Amino acid sequence: MATRRASTAAPYRCTECGWTTLKWVGRCGECQQWGTVIEGAEQTGLVRSVTAVSPGAARAARPITSIDTRDAPRRTTGVGEFDRVLGGGIVPGAAILLSGEPGVGKSTLLLEVAAASARAGKRVLYASAEESTAQVRLRAERTGALHDELYLAAETDLATILGHIDEVQPELLIVDSVQTVSSSLSEGMAGHPSQVREVASTLIRVAKDRSLPVIIVGHVTKDGSIAGPRILEHLVDVVCQFEGDRQTSLRFVRALKNRFGPTDEVGCFDMTGAGIAEVPDPSQLFLGHGQPEPGTCVAIALEGRRAMPVEVQALTIATKAPNPRRIVNGVDSARVAMVLAVLEKRAKIVTSDHDVYVSTVGGVRFTEPAADLAIAIAVAGSVRNWSVPKGLAAIGELSLAGEIRPVTQSAQRRSEAARLGYTDLIDDRSKSLRGAIDDVRVRAKGRPGEDVPEF
Repeated sequence: MATRRASTAAPYRCTECGWTTLKWVGRCGECQQWGTVIEGAEQTGLVRSVTAVSPGAARAARPITSIDTRDAPRRTTGVGEFDRVLGGGIVPGAAILLSGEPGVGKSTLLLEVAAASARAGKRVLYASAEESTAQVRLRAERTGALHDELYLAAETDLATILGHIDEVQPELLIVDSVQTVSSSLSEGMAGHPSQVREVASTLIRVAKDRSLPVIIVGHVTKDGSIAGPRILEHLVDVVCQFEGDRQTSLRFVRALKNRFGPTDEVGCFDMTGAGIAEVPDPSQLFLGHGQPEPGTCVAIALEGRRAMPVEVQALTIATKAPNPRRIVNGVDSARVAMVLAVLEKRAKIVTSDHDVYVSTVGGVRFTEPAADLAIAIAVAGSVRNWSVPKGLAAIGELSLAGEIRPVTQSAQRRSEAARLGYTDLIDDRSKSLRGAIDDVRVRAKGRPGEDVPEF
């Protein structure tokens, strides 16, 4: 009698990690992701044979020494800061994923990129799956992005978008967004992991076959990560993140993945009522415009490869409350607490009986350790009521022993400080926090018309 082999069917599989289960669950038991478990083919354990196919002369394997190492020809998008993030321009056939929180300005930025490319003589197809063509036209009128070479289509069906590509023959395709486009070849509603994977893979295949650069907009989850299956980030060539605080007009675009360039470049933009504007030199955005006041100090921050001065402001007020307030904005609250402790222990500047408020100018977030020394000098200046001289900046990380430690890319920070006119630089060459504060106090005491208290 024939022996019946036990079934090893596992009809449901996680698209993120490959975990299998016999029944559908909403959350993967392995990677703990929601909505990634889909129905898959039954696993029989049988090994299927694959017939070898000759690749042909054009695709034959060659010695690595004979491969052409010249870069793929790049084409500018017309937006210099966006080109900076992409590594100098857009590569034909590249698939770019742009993610960001709702309302941060992704569509406005891409509409500006589309208009700039159209003005350069490139035909652009903007496929909007979230807004109607009338809504996009109104925004284009407001931002001055109207051009005859910019084609609009409001479609949510993938097959129809492919039909528009055949008719328009664009040289740049923008899809906004991948989570709102669906394909009839995949089950589920738009935004389902299987739909996102099918839509993205089809668009990328079209981009590679036609050497057509494609920019895809991706939604983000509550924790800020890109929504959809993780394979979406692996499929594309470039992953860009659009960041910004809704309370301020400043926006940053940074590359998280780039097969054609560096991943440490940052583009700076300013969101205005007339659209989005490039900020090629953001040096003056984070500085006060008056004379130096007690409790201020300039530090040199680093965003990607871009060094920029940031003014750190501190305000201290004596209080008799048992628990003084510590309010921070734009800096790390834990590091501020550590700096205050080091100030009191190593530099004898008491802040335990003061309310302390620390903030940055312009709403920029400056959370790297290089801000420690500037925060300490600003707090010391507020407590002792002296202001640092104009043209002085500070960079350095504080240790619990009161030593000033060097920071990353200090040479670039020094050169940027010198370019912007900061001739006095307080850094790790002062060795100790007490010595750095003494240096600043001596410089401040030499200023006419000011009474600088001694320690």
